[in-house]
Amino acid sequence: MAQRVAVNDGAPGSKRTSRVRVAVRLRPYMDKQDEKGEGPCVRGLGPQKLEIINWRNATETLQYQFDVFHGEQTTQQEVFLTSVKPILPHILNGQNASVFAYGPTGAGKTHTMLGSQEQPGVITRAVKEVFKLVKAQEKDPDGWEYSVGMSYLEIYNEKVLDLLSPGSQDLPIREDKDRNILIPGLTHTPLSSFTDFDTHFIPASLNRTTASTKLNQRSSRSHAILLIKVVKSQRGPPHRQQTGKLYLVDLAGSEDNRRTGNQGIRLKESGAINLSLFTLSKVVDALNAGAGGRVPYRDSKLTRLLQDSLGGSAHSVMITNIAPEYRYYFDTFSALNFAAKSKQIVNRPFVRETVLAPTIAPGKRAREEQEAGGSGEPQNKKSKEGKKAEQSPSPPVHPHSSPDSSVLERLLALEKMMMGSAERERLDLLKTVAQSRKEIQMLKEKQKELEDKANMLNKQNETIEKESKDALLFKTDLPLLHRKPSTASKPRKQQAVVTPLQVSQVQPLQQCAVVCKPSQFLDKKKKRIQTEVGQGKENGGVDRPPADEVNWESHLDSALLEQSRKKILQTLNSGSLKDLKSLQLIGDKKAKLIMGWRELHGDFTQVEDLKQIEGVTAKRFSSFIKANILSSMGK
Repeated sequence: MAQRVAVNDGAPGSKRTSRVRVAVRLRPYMDKQDEKGEGPCVRGLGPQKLEIINWRNATETLQYQFDVFHGEQTTQQEVFLTSVKPILPHILNGQNASVFAYGPTGAGKTHTMLGSQEQPGVITRAVKEVFKLVKAQEKDPDGWEYSVGMSYLEIYNEKVLDLLSPGSQDLPIREDKDRNILIPGLTHTPLSSFTDFDTHFIPASLNRTTASTKLNQRSSRSHAILLIKVVKSQRGPPHRQQTGKLYLVDLAGSEDNRRTGNQGIRLKESGAINLSLFTLSKVVDALNAGAGGRVPYRDSKLTRLLQDSLGGSAHSVMITNIAPEYRYYFDTFSALNFAAKSKQIVNRPFVRETVLAPTIAPGKRAREEQEAGGSGEPQNKKSKEGKKAEQSPSPPVHPHSSPDSSVLERLLALEKMMMGSAERERLDLLKTVAQSRKEIQMLKEKQKELEDKANMLNKQNETIEKESKDALLFKTDLPLLHRKPSTASKPRKQQAVVTPLQVSQVQPLQQCAVVCKPSQFLDKKKKRIQTEVGQGKENGGVDRPPADEVNWESHLDSALLEQSRKKILQTLNSGSLKDLKSLQLIGDKKAKLIMGWRELHGDFTQVEDLKQIEGVTAKRFSSFIKANILSSMGK
């Protein structure tokens, strides 16, 4: 079984980083293309510096500094030795490396990467160097084997095409659990020598899409990526295996369609190229911004494949190609700004290593078991255990005891330590939360019970009100009930009786007047006395009701009086809001107070308990009893 092991190439305890190295190569000046004879707009100032004329002010220049500057006279060999060769040994140590050419169309990117038979480019020289390093490492008797393979693809109109298999369709891009970019279905061809590589590479390069534009006779219409994979395997145990990859990328150039004259399919190709390069610029900006923001690798297939080269785990070199003519000025200016931003990107390379568990052949395992006497253990292991037993007698071993009892004791002590105060606090907190949840549940149940009880009471009240309404509608033909006036409080007026005139019973007029005057005088005197009593009440005098009003119960039958009091008590205990309001001197407010008191304290034991209601004084209670008893008796 293979296990991934990350190994840092730096000092112990440190994580090595590698900044993207940026080299700028200036293409030679072409006099035939300069119609105005303006001369170059860029010139070198040294092995690392160059300057370009400021387009805002022609009398000023803008200076740039990079890792390497290759002037017009720099050869292909010098570009390879100074920029590419230093990163190739990392491939044989299980790390990744990347070299890609960037720049506007017609600036010489394909020439830098592919070159010609007389002047081979970076790809040819890099593959030769890889085979040279592998051959030198194989001579070292440290027990390592090397295998080299290649894959070649292009990104044309956002489609991944296999150049080693021209009939293939658009291939998907995937990512494994270790965040390595994979292309399922991509052809991988093993290589044994550089000649073998040349045999496969040259026909595949002819499959790449190219076309002629006004600025370039053989313009690349796609991004080409060559992958060289080197696997380093250990012959003996522990059977380690390291995998290194070299990405050699020839990017298509950004195009200004107003100058290239692209139309139709060329215009569509140009749009796809510019879009992918724009996404590449956004990736560089996001990496420079830092702060853990999103890097738009997935917005383009080019940036998805270059994810390991920019901000990933590869040693990367970017060769920026520029042109010196004035008509390329803004393309050159943009390329230099992009190169200046790219040199700030930091990668974090590491060794990709897998350890293969050694497997014992079945014949060897059977032979070891026979030598061990059928016990299933190798003979050398049994002999070692026997020697240890002879040297030091061991204490008796229990059936469930472990030879590493001290280790187990330390582990148990460590577990108890970890289950200390923090664990107790966590358990206490969990108990508190559980108790709180239980209390909340009880409160919810109680609230629900009260709500159900209130709803039931409301339904009962509605039913009673409906029944009373039906009863009133049924008895509409009956006369309305009126309270009968009390004879004790107000004397009844005498009514004159007219008798038929008879001659024998005629009385003198003076005698009749004498008889009528005393009654009128008495009535006026009683009215005056009642008025004086009322005025004394208003002026703060003592309210002294007549004796017949104080002792009104004595004039009633005790059985009827007791029956009326029981009827009032029954209405107070079981009557609805409407029933309570039907009692004399009980309004809406008092009826609601009575129902609330009844909910809190239960039924009234006697009628006198009504005095405990707010606002019911002794005087008001006596008036209430008198009015209701007399009213019930009148009915």
